[in-house]
Amino acid sequence: MSHPTPYASSSSAPHALAPYGWDSGWEDEFAPYAAQGLVPGRVVRVDRGQCDVVTPEGVVRADTAFVTPHDPLRVVCTGDWAAVDPEGGNPRYVRAYLPRRTAFVRSTSSKRSDGQILAANVDHAIIAVSLAAELDLGRIERFLALAWESGAQPLVVLTKADLVPDPAGVAYLVHDVETTAPGVQVLPVSSATGEGVDVLAALVADGTSVLLGVSGTGKSTLANALLGADAQTVQAVRDVDGKGRHTTTTRNLLVLPGGGVLIDTPGLRGVGLWDAGTGVGQVFAEIEELAAECRFHDCAHQAEPGCAVLVAVEEGTLPERRLDSYRKLLRENQYIVAKTDARVRAELRRDWKRKGAEGRAALAAKRGGLPQH
Repeated sequence: MSHPTPYASSSSAPHALAPYGWDSGWEDEFAPYAAQGLVPGRVVRVDRGQCDVVTPEGVVRADTAFVTPHDPLRVVCTGDWAAVDPEGGNPRYVRAYLPRRTAFVRSTSSKRSDGQILAANVDHAIIAVSLAAELDLGRIERFLALAWESGAQPLVVLTKADLVPDPAGVAYLVHDVETTAPGVQVLPVSSATGEGVDVLAALVADGTSVLLGVSGTGKSTLANALLGADAQTVQAVRDVDGKGRHTTTTRNLLVLPGGGVLIDTPGLRGVGLWDAGTGVGQVFAEIEELAAECRFHDCAHQAEPGCAVLVAVEEGTLPERRLDSYRKLLRENQYIVAKTDARVRAELRRDWKRKGAEGRAALAAKRGGLPQH
């Protein structure tokens, strides 16, 4: 992912916001607001209509009343670059935010399935997975789909590697995840021993990273290891089941000592897809490649003749679990998209009617009679 060059003033001194990711591209985007006397800043925290914004003068508290639309995907979020009132205003307001380069979005758990933006302008999506519990490959695939869809580069970090006594066991688990995450680096780390932390710090030293995962994966501990300080409150893992307590409650943007910035997020109980068809396709790239070889271009990979995907399953080159997960995420994503897209809803209805007719015909044939209309 290419970026504009880091910004420096005419005196060649680094811009005060350079550590937070300010570059020549953002400078150009901000020019109209600079002409209005507004101040640039990056949102480091959002809290109930207010946000903390780091500006050249330091962190200021600003009101978001002017940028709070009805669309939940257009509200100010951590990682946004904002145009803020100059000093002297009380309160000071965020007047606008710059167009996002990337946005990490999931669906909420509500019945309306609204979208929720978790972080903006992210370059690396660090997906934390604990080795203290059994691997949930389906959940990893779900996080990866959202990460790819956001425009960020995913990275799977297997935390608590020190709790796996056999190094060969760690290598086996890494391989298991690598087969689930084509094109994604998988890195075992231990915040307790420091294993892999320096490698991770080097990987994320360029750009903005968001740290994602369910509660108990050691995200806050990992954030502290990257920061070299206890910036995030950490609570011990329960001995009974290896689950951690929910520690991070807001999304915070923090500057890393080795370069780059980190957005730590609360543990996510649910990770719903939100219009992530491209991301799903990228996670299951091998299935998409096989699908191109199917006899029918609209093959559903269920029982169609000439299905290259089913042949791969039969031959053992494609795990059936992968195909099941692919189908599940595609169905879920289609359902979410259909809520706001009339064309997709119509296609779904036609598909349901077709499958219903096929089912009735198959049942009638089994009974030796004609289908009922």
